[in-house]
Amino acid sequence: MKKQFPSLAAQSAVPGFSTSAPGFTPCALACACLLAGPALAAEDETVLRETVVTAVHDSSPAQVVADPRQPRQPVPASDAADYLKSIPGFSAIRSGGSNSDPVFRGQFGSRLPLLTDGSLLLGACPSRMDSPSSYISPQSFDELTVVKGPQTVIWGPGASAGVVRFSHERPDFSESGLHFDASLLGGSAGRNDQSANLQVGNAGYYLRLSANHSHGQDYRDGAGRSVPSGWDKWNTDLALGLTPDADTLIELTAGAGDGWARYGGRGMDGAKFRRDSWGLRLERKNLSPWLAKIEAQIYSNRVDHVMDNYSLREFKPGGGMNMPMASNVWRNTSGARLAATMNLAAQAQLVAGLDALYSPHEKRMGSPMGQSYLDKPWQRDAKSSNLGLFGELSWQTAERTRWVGGLRLDQPRAWRYPEPAMGGGMGGMHGAGMGPMVAEADNQRSRKALPSGFVRWEQQLAQPGASAYAGLGHVQRFPDYWELISPGNSAADKGNAFAWLQPEKTTQIDLGLNWKSQDWQLWTSAYAGWIRDYILFDYQGGSRVRNVNARTAGLELGGHYRLSPAWTTQATLAYGWGRNTSDGRALPQMPPLEARLGLEYESGPWAAGGLWRMVASQKRHAAGQGNVVGRDLGASAGFGLLSVHASYRVNQRFKLAAGVDNLFDKTYAEHLNLAGNAGFGFPAGQRINEPGRTLWLRADIKY
Repeated sequence: MKKQFPSLAAQSAVPGFSTSAPGFTPCALACACLLAGPALAAEDETVLRETVVTAVHDSSPAQVVADPRQPRQPVPASDAADYLKSIPGFSAIRSGGSNSDPVFRGQFGSRLPLLTDGSLLLGACPSRMDSPSSYISPQSFDELTVVKGPQTVIWGPGASAGVVRFSHERPDFSESGLHFDASLLGGSAGRNDQSANLQVGNAGYYLRLSANHSHGQDYRDGAGRSVPSGWDKWNTDLALGLTPDADTLIELTAGAGDGWARYGGRGMDGAKFRRDSWGLRLERKNLSPWLAKIEAQIYSNRVDHVMDNYSLREFKPGGGMNMPMASNVWRNTSGARLAATMNLAAQAQLVAGLDALYSPHEKRMGSPMGQSYLDKPWQRDAKSSNLGLFGELSWQTAERTRWVGGLRLDQPRAWRYPEPAMGGGMGGMHGAGMGPMVAEADNQRSRKALPSGFVRWEQQLAQPGASAYAGLGHVQRFPDYWELISPGNSAADKGNAFAWLQPEKTTQIDLGLNWKSQDWQLWTSAYAGWIRDYILFDYQGGSRVRNVNARTAGLELGGHYRLSPAWTTQATLAYGWGRNTSDGRALPQMPPLEARLGLEYESGPWAAGGLWRMVASQKRHAAGQGNVVGRDLGASAGFGLLSVHASYRVNQRFKLAAGVDNLFDKTYAEHLNLAGNAGFGFPAGQRINEPGRTLWLRADIKY
């Protein structure tokens, strides 16, 4: 019998977990307190009209805007990547029930930065077990914005695939009041989620408190086989805003979170995902006729992550580990941003400023059979920084024509620290007992100025509600921690990736059309990219990384049509293509063609709908190549899934929704996947199957 993950009572024996320490209990108590009060208050004018989301459409040229608090189908896991999958063009590298890594148009990692209220959070695991998306709970935010392609320069460096921003809106408290929303969800495989958001304030200040908790047990695939995939997570965030007048905002934020997760596709599980964050933001509008806004921000996001092969699974020797081991990694990402919005003329506006980033990384390792990692000193292995200058101009040249362009210059730097050769082990002091001496210059990488820029034409067409855009963008992205350090960090090896890996240079054309009327909307976006020095991972005969040249292309299209006052149909399609021109083969980790068809019904308090997701087989692959997380495992089979849902609005503030995902209990696996781990009895190279039939019930409260 396979060992299940610990019960709540047993978790107190796992390093980093305690049902009485800060973690699960504070969040559960916060959710309970937030749910208890406003749920009993008198009804007001707020009406819950949101339906279950099955596909998110383009909302404006080159970007998508969505409400991450709306319920969606399939029911999401606890990470941001799974919510992003409802947007055409997005997929995820799956490894079980939680902590997927988002992929957009086949691009991954630092090519697609994820920001929360303008701040960047980076994971610490050398294999991205704790991807940045694993620390983000979408339901805690008011708005999700996705910029497609290299079509902005104001949100940090290296965004060649796009930019994802989760953000909070400034609450309106012109009169004293209280805003509240919460949700409870239960489902198959022990799934239970609680989420609550409370805002209270007046014209001079506001207080925002959000808390959420998510738990799931090992699920079963369509064939009834148990997949190691359980997780438990909590997050709590607090913001205090001062609004002395309508044009001024000073906001102080603080937050924390933690959790654990089992992985059927890895040799270790995640025993700890501790996050501690704080930030300060200032905003001042309408300073003069030409100075529209000044923004200033500082922040710090610290993660403390533990991986081990014994606390959430039965230890079995293998994968180069002959005894129980735990690895503890730590990373702090601190940043600052200053931007000014200037009205240069009646129809021209410039956003200009600078941003800075500093991120050290440390680690330690131990075994419960010897010296625990908790007794080892921290060893720094890497550090990175970046200083960027940016300017982005919007110019309305005619009544229906707008030009947008931007330029960015970045000065990145990276450091690595040699590991002790003797005497110190993994937990040795910095540089103690080093082997062959290496010149300090060989442990530093920097560039004086990496340029990025774009220009985009936007046109409102003669037909009302129709628009088009065309953009050309170029991004030079400095290699990140996983590309420079993770493949091989021996300071004595001057021939490794750290010494010679080149920045990635992407040039891409983006095109789009949007037609909209009262009863229907159609949209399409397409792209073609040329990438010089694309950073590719090879896994044949060990792990190594190198530069190649590549080409990419693809499209997303979709639309919806109102058949009658009660019935609406919708459809989306996404396809991505990539070729490694240096090796003359397919670019790895490209998702297959995917289409979604949806039908929605809404009348009075009732709503219902269905989603048919169709994924084609993927025959274009590059076996043994990929990225730091996953690699191509060969061709994959196509599949089709049908999911259904229904909801009932009990009153103006309370709504119930229920659904069944994978209605026909299909056995299937996503193309972007991890190979099953032999420690769980999976054959080598076997993909991790997705959940079978999943039932869920959700309650939403809004006040």
